Amino acid sequence: MNESKTSDGAAQVSAELPREFHWLQTNLTGFETIVIKEIRRVLRIWVQTIIPPAITMTLYFIIFGSLIGRRIGEIDGAPYMTFIAPGLIMMAVITNSFGNVVSSFFSGKLQLHLEELLVAPLSNFTIVLGYVVGGVFRGILVAGLVMVVALFFTEIDVAHPLVTLSVIVLTAMVFSLAGLLNALYAKNFDDITIIPTFVLTPLTYLGGVFFSITLLPGFWQKVALANPILYMVNAFRYGMLGRSDVSITTAYVIILSALVGLFSLIIYMMNRGIGTRV
Repeated sequence: MNESKTSDGAAQVSAELPREFHWLQTNLTGFETIVIKEIRRVLRIWVQTIIPPAITMTLYFIIFGSLIGRRIGEIDGAPYMTFIAPGLIMMAVITNSFGNVVSSFFSGKLQLHLEELLVAPLSNFTIVLGYVVGGVFRGILVAGLVMVVALFFTEIDVAHPLVTLSVIVLTAMVFSLAGLLNALYAKNFDDITIIPTFVLTPLTYLGGVFFSITLLPGFWQKVALANPILYMVNAFRYGMLGRSDVSITTAYVIILSALVGLFSLIIYMMNRGIGTRV
């Protein structure tokens, strides 16, 4: 009898709770579920998600840092190996945060898992944020591994820890959103490779990873300043080495503008049902 009264009382209290509380509780549970799923996915297929970037960056350090770097010497007062280390770490963050979300979200769309999320009592904000956190997790995990690899080749002292951490997290968020946007537009697996191959890779290589734009002629310096990845790479290099080719304030403005713009566009598309089906 007492247990029955207790159960009825709990049900009555739950029923009396504001609707907003139930909405918040549901979305927090949904957010946690998506994040756990994404993290488990990254760790489950670690041979595909973690090891290849580490091997690729090791080759970059050996070829560009050890072999070519000896001939170049120093750039902006830093050994070439040390100079390219922040750029290679940022390259790993960009490619892995983008790749994680575009493949996971498109797979869910193709296999109709996404429809289950869309019919659930979850806001699109929660769904997008869950996938973004998964992309950020993979991006930062790979970045940490690349940092360890870099320490075998050069000494790195972080000049501005707060700038370093904030830039790497914000950049991972931006490219996680970019990957989700690519997945929304994609109709088949070929579509999710077009942007990384023909847009992301060229912009990354031309984004100051391996060189300082001060080495370019005046006209090409102006052209390089139109590349948003240049600002992300240089902001991160400033955080680690204390030197940058661009204004840090400008870099933050561009990163935050991209973040807000991409997030707003994706929420609008999902609210309208654009790109949620193959």
